[in-house]
Amino acid sequence: MEGDGKLEAQIEALLNVEKQMRQAGDVAGTRKAVSEILQLCFEACAWKTINDQIVLLSKRRGQLKQAVQAMVRQAMEYIDQTPDLETKIELIKTLNNVSAGKIYVEIERARLIKKLAKIKEEQGLIADAADLMQEIAVETFGAMAKTEKIAFILEQVRLCLDRQDYVRAQILSRKINPRVFEADTSKEKKKPKEGEAVVEEPPADIPSLLELKRIYYELMIRYYSHSNDYLEICRCYKSIYEIPSVKEDPEKWIPVLRKICWYLVLSPHDPMQSSLHNSTLEDKNLSEIPHFKVLLKQLITMEVIQWTALWNTFKDEFENEKNMLGGSLGDKAAEDLRLRVIEHNILVVSKYYSRITLNRLSNLLCLTIQEAEKHLSEMVVSKALVAKIDRPMGIVCFQPAKDSNDILNSWASNLEKLLDLVEKSCHQIHKEMMVHKAALKA
Repeated sequence: MEGDGKLEAQIEALLNVEKQMRQAGDVAGTRKAVSEILQLCFEACAWKTINDQIVLLSKRRGQLKQAVQAMVRQAMEYIDQTPDLETKIELIKTLNNVSAGKIYVEIERARLIKKLAKIKEEQGLIADAADLMQEIAVETFGAMAKTEKIAFILEQVRLCLDRQDYVRAQILSRKINPRVFEADTSKEKKKPKEGEAVVEEPPADIPSLLELKRIYYELMIRYYSHSNDYLEICRCYKSIYEIPSVKEDPEKWIPVLRKICWYLVLSPHDPMQSSLHNSTLEDKNLSEIPHFKVLLKQLITMEVIQWTALWNTFKDEFENEKNMLGGSLGDKAAEDLRLRVIEHNILVVSKYYSRITLNRLSNLLCLTIQEAEKHLSEMVVSKALVAKIDRPMGIVCFQPAKDSNDILNSWASNLEKLLDLVEKSCHQIHKEMMVHKAALKA
């Protein structure tokens, strides 16, 4: 009790000093008095008194911004030294209430919320942690370092994915422009001009920009895996593959390149997929995994693929993906791979046939007539190819219907080509006759 009375007397004396300094407008003096009050309480392990003094000092009339900022920052250093979890949460909540609505301590508040969200997550309260993090819009903080902003938003996205709130996760992820990861970090930081906000240094636990890039794309892979958007997953792995630290280490890039190949094969055929397919085939590193080079070539060669033979060849590699980076390809992946092979085979048939019977088509695809018709119809609906089915006759026509103008233009074009050929032939005959006459005269 005597110790408590002594502490109260010391605090009272310092409060009087703080009042004089504050009323005189002495920033350094006020800040020092506030700091000494908190230090006294901390050394006495009077955690309840610390909370009370923080609230009291922040509410004093005409309190200086610099004093409140210094007080919040100093108290944040005590958080990790609290004796138990309850005391830690109480101190964080006190500082959070004091800094609420104050722009000059917005960065400190964001860091406090992040600490509190982590505690909630460790307690298994994922939804509460996600709700807490969503209260803070760090993209509006001018004084916060770019890497800290990105790390905070990525934490918001991760918590949304953990609680399976995919809509909010997508909205939050759009706050990060992927181009920000391409910035050259080797350049020297420019000194802020007069009037510009001074950007604070990020805490030591904030990852580098390239590490944040990897985390961002890994979270995006989790998001796109929910909707089985294989092409976007492939593009995310492609971005991870381009990170220098990954590309320099074969142990890191081989699993990533395997995933790129698998998701390319699983993606529906379109111009973007075709472009990625060709660029991946040109990658020299693909020679290190020849099995996958063969797989990609098969899917780009205009030849019918036997599904059974393909699956027997790559089944072990497919199953082995669950032991690799990123885990298994998903429950639906094997079915989608078979579907991609069927679609490839239909496209091959449409290249070589203008008309084909359904019976012959089903034999080429190793499917029943009903299945062949179903897959063909789905491709026509998705505008992957043009085809018409004459069901009574059992014939598929891959040529689009032409109107009279198209027929007339085609006829005129063919006639023009014919006349060109006739003219070239006449020229060649004339040339041969001239050469022959010259040889006879000689």
